[in-house]
Amino acid sequence: MYTRNPTGNPTSDSLYNIFMKYRRVYAPGGTYFFTVVTRNRIPIFSDPSVVETLRMAFKYTLARHPFTVVANVIMPDHIHTIWTLPENDADFSTRWRLIKSCFTRNWTNRPKDVPVWQHRFWEHLIRNEKDLERHVEYIHYNPVKHGLAQSPSTWPFSSFSKFVSDGLYPEGWGSNEMIWEGKKIME
Repeated sequence: MYTRNPTGNPTSDSLYNIFMKYRRVYAPGGTYFFTVVTRNRIPIFSDPSVVETLRMAFKYTLARHPFTVVANVIMPDHIHTIWTLPENDADFSTRWRLIKSCFTRNWTNRPKDVPVWQHRFWEHLIRNEKDLERHVEYIHYNPVKHGLAQSPSTWPFSSFSKFVSDGLYPEGWGSNEMIWEGKKIME
């Protein structure tokens, strides 16, 4: 319920509580696309040793709260990833809290007392096979879109090469406007 001012209209504070609180969809066993951004878009992942610290934070979290990484890309100032959660588990928020806190504690060269991450993250529940394909393509093409690589195959911090080795993408996908020719990812 919201509060009203003397004129009978809702107060701006109560409207914030109604309209601005994040509403997340928690679907046990769901597949989600996430975007996580560094504070002020500082390009901390330009340093490969920092990327390794992030990978360690993912491994730490996976060991405690399993999930499947379907696809991912680590950009200089943000991460895109797709996860599938275990069948009876919908708690992606705890996983992100653990990844962010483990990374922050273990990043040895970070400036102290400077926030590393933007508050919150963006998530999207994958609805079907076509939705998954579009998000996987978005992830793998992201380094090209941002002008960081000539093709997805030349970006080192992505799941693209695994998709090629698994036969889900041809080697040159994403170069010269090549279109999706992969196999079904979700079965």
